[in-house]
Amino acid sequence: TTIIIGTIFTILLFLLNRKGLSSAAVLQKFLCIFLVAAAVIGAVAGLIGGNMENLQPIYAPTEGATHNSMMGGAFGILCTAAFFLAGFETIPQGVEEAGGDVKTVGTTVVISVGLACVFYAFLLFSFGYAYPWQEFLTLDRPAASNMFKFLYEGGAGVALYWLITVGALAGLFTTWNGFFTASANLLMAMARAKMLPSALAVQKNGVAINGLYVVTVLSFIGPFLGYNMIDTVTCFSATAFIMSWMISALALLKLRKTMPNAQRPYRLATPIAYWAAIAGVIYFVGALLPFSPWFAGTKAVTVFVVYLIIGFVLYFATGSSRNRLSPQEREQAMFGELDLEA
Repeated sequence: TTIIIGTIFTILLFLLNRKGLSSAAVLQKFLCIFLVAAAVIGAVAGLIGGNMENLQPIYAPTEGATHNSMMGGAFGILCTAAFFLAGFETIPQGVEEAGGDVKTVGTTVVISVGLACVFYAFLLFSFGYAYPWQEFLTLDRPAASNMFKFLYEGGAGVALYWLITVGALAGLFTTWNGFFTASANLLMAMARAKMLPSALAVQKNGVAINGLYVVTVLSFIGPFLGYNMIDTVTCFSATAFIMSWMISALALLKLRKTMPNAQRPYRLATPIAYWAAIAGVIYFVGALLPFSPWFAGTKAVTVFVVYLIIGFVLYFATGSSRNRLSPQEREQAMFGELDLEA
């Protein structure tokens, strides 16, 4: 069943994104509204049917965890949150195709992440309040949906089960839809700058078509990996996101010194950039260390290293083409200001 659903969704997302960002945006808006509505109804139902005793104990070690203190558990959750807060960097990546104003991108990203943090915190508290968390750990997936079958008897529990399940699928679909567009555009931008094979730089009717094909093939593979890979993929993705954000913060600080007079549509406060860089380094290093409370896991680190090797191979394989471009030409090509032939 999972493979069938995953395959159908992959085909739908490919066809949708092949039409362009406008078509994907309409679906994105509808799914976001449904997701928020389902989550709010589920959270309110959890608060009505639960009690404070379900939150106790506030912390207790669980089997297989790499932490043994409340602070370690908090750091572990914070690190994993990178996966759930991912997707907001797709906003600036889609600006070129959407024809948006780059001056508002930074503010939009910050507001989106802030609202997401409040949204997730509200859900975590509500569902923790609704059901004993030790028993919640033992529920079949999707645990949040199955919880309502025990919390409410009869038709109400079944209705809430399906509402939360469909809402969760809507949340998955919105993230997946955003990454389809953003990942294809990112591959195209890197190919323009000769960081990847030039075939990925092809754009057809405003769509990064070859990049979209690559993303589609990878998405087809996903459902066949099985449930055992879910935690590995989650932790691997979180580690990769932390690395990318860390590099972005470090690059920002470097550019402030090397290019102080560069044109900047959105300017981040320097202290925040330092904090982002320091936090990024700490979390990235910790995710790779087995004794760290937020260690990503041996499988996740292995997958991460393999992806890193593939990236280096592609980067060095395109070195000769890249060296023929000046830094200014690479920048213009990457950001869509110059259409270079292969």
